[in-house]
Amino acid sequence: MEPIDVYWSFRSPYSYLATPGLLKIAEDYDVEMNLRVVLPIAVRSKAALFDSSNRKPAFYILMDSMRRAEFLGMPYAFPTNPDPVTQDYQTFKVAEEQPLIKRLAKLGVEAQRRDKGLPFAKEVSHVIFGGIDKWDEGEHLANAAAAAGLDLAQMEAAISDGDHLEEVERNHQALDAVGHWGVPTMVVQGEPFFGQDRIETLRWRLEGLGLRKS
Repeated sequence: MEPIDVYWSFRSPYSYLATPGLLKIAEDYDVEMNLRVVLPIAVRSKAALFDSSNRKPAFYILMDSMRRAEFLGMPYAFPTNPDPVTQDYQTFKVAEEQPLIKRLAKLGVEAQRRDKGLPFAKEVSHVIFGGIDKWDEGEHLANAAAAAGLDLAQMEAAISDGDHLEEVERNHQALDAVGHWGVPTMVVQGEPFFGQDRIETLRWRLEGLGLRKS
């Protein structure tokens, strides 16, 4: 079974849009999909991701991700209540404290440790980007975890004093080592495939490696 490392963020719309295609790869090929959660580049990079004096990149990503979701037939609404990342939309300044995205990242690491990383990422991202108001409250995340075959209460207990953020930092370093910075990035045999629009290219590579299930 060939391992594929999937570098992935809970705030990335393109990570969300990639999940159905990645799960289909897991069905079709003799591979092991390993979720490698990273923090959004807006949090892990000290450099500003967007410049408030030029809003074109941010507006394009929003427009393009909405268009891609429509093309794929997936629900989509960029999360603002709450945004997984605490950020000023006028200045693009990112707050120092980031409890929500770090909680999600730790839960993603724990899900992978329980061999449910990608299913958990799929279910939770569909809650975050699915237009659900106050998706972090009530039973939304618990139900998403249950749909992935996990118990949220058990996961919360496991991350309360674990080394999950240390693993996230190792994922940052590993992503850098393969020559990339963005998500989703899928890595097979040291070769990175960046972007949700590289799913078909990844499938082509897996075909060439003879990994399709019989």
